[in-house]
Amino acid sequence: MKKKFICGGIIAASSLITIGLTALIMNIFERKQEAKNPFYSIVEVTDKTEDPSIWGRNFPLQYEGYLQTKDMEGTYYGGSKPILHTPTDNDPRLIVSQSKIEKDSRLKKMLAGYSFSRDFREERGHAFMLEDQIFTERQLATNQPGTCLNCHASTYKAYKELGNGDITRGFEKINTLSYDKAKKLVKHPISCIDCHEPESMQLRITRPSFIEGIRAVKVSKGIENFDVNKDATHQEMRTYVCAQCHVEYYFKGEENRLIYPWINGLKADEILAYYNEINFKDWTHSETEASVLKAQHPEFEMWSQGIHAKSGVSCADCHMPYKRVGALKISDHHVRSPILTINNSCQVCHRKPESDLLSCIKDIQDKTSQMHSLALDAVVDLIDDIKLAIKKGFLNEQLTEARNYQRNAQFLVDFIGAENSTGFHAPQESARILLQSIDYARRGQLSIYKNLLFIPKNHKPELLK
Repeated sequence: MKKKFICGGIIAASSLITIGLTALIMNIFERKQEAKNPFYSIVEVTDKTEDPSIWGRNFPLQYEGYLQTKDMEGTYYGGSKPILHTPTDNDPRLIVSQSKIEKDSRLKKMLAGYSFSRDFREERGHAFMLEDQIFTERQLATNQPGTCLNCHASTYKAYKELGNGDITRGFEKINTLSYDKAKKLVKHPISCIDCHEPESMQLRITRPSFIEGIRAVKVSKGIENFDVNKDATHQEMRTYVCAQCHVEYYFKGEENRLIYPWINGLKADEILAYYNEINFKDWTHSETEASVLKAQHPEFEMWSQGIHAKSGVSCADCHMPYKRVGALKISDHHVRSPILTINNSCQVCHRKPESDLLSCIKDIQDKTSQMHSLALDAVVDLIDDIKLAIKKGFLNEQLTEARNYQRNAQFLVDFIGAENSTGFHAPQESARILLQSIDYARRGQLSIYKNLLFIPKNHKPELLK
């Protein structure tokens, strides 16, 4: 009886083991099949499929992440919690982000006379990039060109259609349109089609301005005729698709051609030197009459000067880190700050506790924020001194030097402020640029005091207080 019981137990155990092994083998087989088939083609997507929801039928996991860019989750120095907004005829939004100029009045003084002094808010996710541009009060303050859509809308289809298949020709045509006319040609914020080739899903560059800009950068490094869509590595493309928009730029000539000012290099002072060489200005400061510049989201340029770029780490590695869903390994299309995805974004390389990494990030950003504040103080001091000099009777030629210093100082401080990592992309470079900004501002003040000694006898203003 005992032997029968033992034999029965062995048989039962063997059966359970067999069933377990079979289930494990089947699970492994299923996961391998999943890995072999990262997506299923349910619908056809082509170069005319600009609606991301259609792509989402083939790529539901990526599309789910794309939709999550509607989340508004701030960090220490970036983003904003939802701010309730009373709808108006010009702006029907119920939710907006925090106003930067209300948070820091120094920005309003630095931007006096420009549309940003009317409305300048914290950035929101990609899902809002088009509507936030359409409904900003800056649209009421100035007649913006269609060029502005390049970084705020899914423009690839519009470029192709306007250019009869040539995106550069289409791009040039949209640049010449008014914003009101151009916005009727687009329907979505940045979409799948702007970064992916629909047949192979390979990354691609669809913005002519970046194609031209990165070619200029490569020429400066001795590489001629660089074709980004043919010559860039996959890892480079994981940065370049982001750099199509997250860059400094200006509009050239009456045709409002979008140019990335990289002929001298990617550093802030190299870009400033280029602007000074071509005598470009964004506007005339309403309080000092200086010809000044506005920096625009130069994340790519700052990242290029940091340790991550030098180590071969791409934008996507941190802001769209790989994640596992079953057997699938996909890029997280919920594009956001790495602070919110420490495990996937940072701990893949940095084997430290999350608390240590967060402390390191905050330390860098705290110090950069302090330096940025000091530089802003210096720029505002210079603006106040120029205003006072004008009030006291200084001649224009006596303020030329001070105004030039204001132009340089405020572009550099704005470069760090407009770059959305608060120094993290390149801490030492950020400190260097802010130090230069402070130096320019203080030299501008000294130039005013120096001119007190050389004022014509028949035009002697009161001494500055």
